[in-house]
Amino acid sequence: MADDYYEVLGVGRGATEDEIKRAYRRLARELHPDANPGDTTTEERFKLVNRAYETLRDPERRRQYDMFGDAPRGAGGDPFSGFGAGAGLGDIFDVFFGGNPFGGAPGGGPAGANRRGPRRGMDAETNLELDFTDAVFGADRDITVRLPVTCDTCGGSGARPGTTPVTCSVCGGAGEVRRVRQSILGQMVTATPCSRCGGTGEQIASPCPDCRGDGRRTTEKSFVVEIPGGVADGQTLRLTGRGAAGVRGGPAGDLFVHLRVRPHPLFRREGDDLQMALHVAMTQAALGAHITVDTLDGPEEVTIAPGTASGRQIRLRGRGVPHLQGRGRGDLVVTVVVDTPTDLSRAQEEMLRQLAAERGEDVAAPEAGLLSKIRGAFK
Repeated sequence: MADDYYEVLGVGRGATEDEIKRAYRRLARELHPDANPGDTTTEERFKLVNRAYETLRDPERRRQYDMFGDAPRGAGGDPFSGFGAGAGLGDIFDVFFGGNPFGGAPGGGPAGANRRGPRRGMDAETNLELDFTDAVFGADRDITVRLPVTCDTCGGSGARPGTTPVTCSVCGGAGEVRRVRQSILGQMVTATPCSRCGGTGEQIASPCPDCRGDGRRTTEKSFVVEIPGGVADGQTLRLTGRGAAGVRGGPAGDLFVHLRVRPHPLFRREGDDLQMALHVAMTQAALGAHITVDTLDGPEEVTIAPGTASGRQIRLRGRGVPHLQGRGRGDLVVTVVVDTPTDLSRAQEEMLRQLAAERGEDVAAPEAGLLSKIRGAFK
């Protein structure tokens, strides 16, 4: 016998969405495999709790479950095995006429787009440019987008103040029109959104003068976006419910904020580590030195050991980018670049030649002066 999803979650059949969510969270914490390692019985119950929640959290799936129970879909063999006695006409329509078996509307639209009731608003997107340090440490930024918002005059109903929408005369409030036709498989039922009410099940007899019955007006909308520390260039933030308002009081879509991070003149990011080059003089690399470098947290002193070669790396722990999905930070990796001196004075060149002679190193002979070259030409 199939499990009763209401009993699985420990709620009554009249439970609200919040009650179902609270029950699921409590059971998920109690039964999660991480909290019960190696317990296969608890793991199976955890999976059952998840199936129950996924069914009851969605209004349409819950309605189907209340009407027909949990009818399994065919996963192989007979291609019509999913259309047993427990399957509703809506299931057949979904498979044969373009419905999305994963719960969304055809074409990637919002789930429930063909159901009765106000439709969910469209998702929107915008770009946000950040300074390098804001992306590393996080910041609050103001953004302004132009979106459909709920009409203040009618409160989103689409009806003139003092009036209310009425039940659609074509679909009788169902939001869709069903037609029965004969096929080689027998009677087939097709359902399409009602063209008169647009699938809402209601008609506006006296439209709002400001939004003309749509329940929305397009305007600029400003709000603050909280940028978490550790975001990277090219990432996208999803702001739930910040997109376009739904038609006639429907829920708003989401706003996707695409982040663009300006490059830093000193630091380069690799994952959660920062890379920087530190130029030192040849004498500092040979004899050692203490040099102050700039970090995102302020100046910090690093030690150049005697005999340091170009390319050596010095790692400053915890001076990188905060981990976006956890605690702690990356490192700042300082790469030493030894600069070869140029434009030497005669005295500096002589000292270097003496050093080379003492170390037994072959160097190029000094270039002759202009007068010496002229004298050599007449010998």
